[in-house]
Amino acid sequence: MINVTKTFLPPFEEYAAILKRAWDKAWITNNGELVQELESMLKEYLAVDQLLYTSNGTVVLQIALKALNITKEVITTPFSYVATTNALLWEKCSPVFVDIDPGNFCIDADKIEAAITENTQAILATHVYGLPCNVEKIGEISLKHNLKVIYDGAHAFGCIYKGKSLLSYGDISTCSFHATKLFHTVEGGCLISHYKEMNDQLFLYRSFGHLVDDYYCVGINAKNSEFHAAMGLALLPYINSIIEERKELVSVYDSYLSGHVQLPVRTIKDFTYNHSYYPIVVQSEDVLLKLKISLEAKGVNVRRYFYPSLNTLPFLPAGSNSCPISEDISKRVLCLPLYPSLKTSEVKMIAEHILSLI
Repeated sequence: MINVTKTFLPPFEEYAAILKRAWDKAWITNNGELVQELESMLKEYLAVDQLLYTSNGTVVLQIALKALNITKEVITTPFSYVATTNALLWEKCSPVFVDIDPGNFCIDADKIEAAITENTQAILATHVYGLPCNVEKIGEISLKHNLKVIYDGAHAFGCIYKGKSLLSYGDISTCSFHATKLFHTVEGGCLISHYKEMNDQLFLYRSFGHLVDDYYCVGINAKNSEFHAAMGLALLPYINSIIEERKELVSVYDSYLSGHVQLPVRTIKDFTYNHSYYPIVVQSEDVLLKLKISLEAKGVNVRRYFYPSLNTLPFLPAGSNSCPISEDISKRVLCLPLYPSLKTSEVKMIAEHILSLI
């Protein structure tokens, strides 16, 4: 069976050697030494000043909304994982969906201003598949209308735009370190902000709102353990080679599929990509379903990612606005297997099978 993704695991001995440091001290949670070390190494790798390691990539969206005091309308994308919308609903915010750019599938910045009302407080956008939103235009709009900007960068680890980590844009950026991501800590995530004052506030929200016996604010448990941090410390030295191996496999897919299926635009000026996913868009949903069934019969798992368009979720309040481009793309997009241990011969087999069907 060829899965759509496969978790990269460092040599067990390397992981165990790092974990043993925490094991010997019996300090395995509550901001342990490995967590602090991982935060330091991630700040260095991403070239950011403020970063907090957390339990997952969903709670960080909720914390970001809380820290920025967002309680009303938030302009957001319909083309993302459901966590992006769920975080807004969980925090009692009202998502206002703006359709996507048909080129890179990120929120269409040219359509944002038309959706702004007197109740709009923020923009929550996703760097889809690690491809950058129009951060310049979004930044201009946020300044003009006094809006906060949160970027869901779950896919953006290792992406560089104009000499900076893509995770360094916005008032707050978040990331997921789930096992399916190219950098992972089994479960985990992070919060990136620009100022120490904001980082201190996020630190409190991450840990029940208190330091030892001094209580400052409402908080939640978003801490992570030494076991998870050890995985990140063991994996981080491999991240550049992981990205390079994925890049090579992407080039093989491209050599077969370019011109035959729609691919998101990846050639962006001053942008270095992490090759986190390989999505294709086929002619119709009917073709997609036949292709998915046929590949699965050959032992190849693929994923409808993202599906459905989030503005069509059944539990949304009535009246969510239509997003025809997102609704169309979400019915026709399929992510193909992509991970370092995938063989070139397997990529060729998958690509050839797709071509034979479409």
